[in-house]
Amino acid sequence: MTKNRRFRITAVAIAASAIVGAFLILNQPESGAAEQSTDDAYVRADFTVVAPQVAGVVSQVAVDDHQQVQAGEPLVHIDDRALRIAVDAAKATVDSLQAQLARQQSAITQARAAVAAARANLKLAQANRHRFANLARDGSGTVQAQEQAEAQWDVQRATREREQAGLRAAEQQVAILRAELEKAEAAKANAELNLSYASVVAPVSGVIAQRKARVGGYARIGDPLLTLVPLDALYVEANLRETQSARVRVGQPVDITVDALPGVRLKGRVESLGPASGVSFSPVPPHNATGNFTKIVQRLPVRIHLVAGQGDAHRLRVGMSVRPRIDVGVEAVAFPES
Repeated sequence: MTKNRRFRITAVAIAASAIVGAFLILNQPESGAAEQSTDDAYVRADFTVVAPQVAGVVSQVAVDDHQQVQAGEPLVHIDDRALRIAVDAAKATVDSLQAQLARQQSAITQARAAVAAARANLKLAQANRHRFANLARDGSGTVQAQEQAEAQWDVQRATREREQAGLRAAEQQVAILRAELEKAEAAKANAELNLSYASVVAPVSGVIAQRKARVGGYARIGDPLLTLVPLDALYVEANLRETQSARVRVGQPVDITVDALPGVRLKGRVESLGPASGVSFSPVPPHNATGNFTKIVQRLPVRIHLVAGQGDAHRLRVGMSVRPRIDVGVEAVAFPES
């Protein structure tokens, strides 16, 4: 009897301990775990959509789908004949204005010479005016001669003023021509810039995707020609439940498995934490101010940097499903890591 009683007491104690332990485990905060993981995670990349800055017929496509290209390599060429005509017209306008400026300098020189001649004539007329006035006073000259000298002085003074006004006009015309020349040179630079846009080159290194450019097709400004996917700059975006994110910090190590690559394990580090939940950017975010309310656990995006130098990383493709495991027990780690 004593043994049976002890056995029952022991069994009850064990059962009670199991119940208490299960209760404590089940009621432990999810963020208290030493590791946080999710299957809501995918390989991402910052795509570059290539669009033309000038419109025209596509005359050449230098790349194929899924081709690797380096920054600066030619992608698409747009028929540039109309653009070259615009450049030639702009150059002709600039040359014409430069010729007008050179001719205007000659006109200014001529106007200055005319002003100098008018001053000399006015000086002579001034001398004659004084001489005939003195002769008329002492009776050696006639009043008519004096009046003719006065009239000639007035004529020469008016001539000097006219020539000086012509000189000022010629000098002011230089400023006008220079302003027009600057405007023409700006138009020429713009035409040359548009001509350079006819050759579309890769702004970044990457793999060609979504190629819509075809020879003979019409390219419109802003319409995508193709997309560049930088496979050497991939990262992982993991959407953690808000109950998991309390201890997630930038720089914590991450162990990553890839659904498409069995047996492959990659290393990463937490690069940044999203500023808002995914639903916050929804075009129609939920508003729970009225009616019944059902609480839904939100998910917060976490960006994970892939550690460099991993041989299997080149096998990743954008959109692949992965499962990251973040070691939240590490509080502070230097980042980024080379």
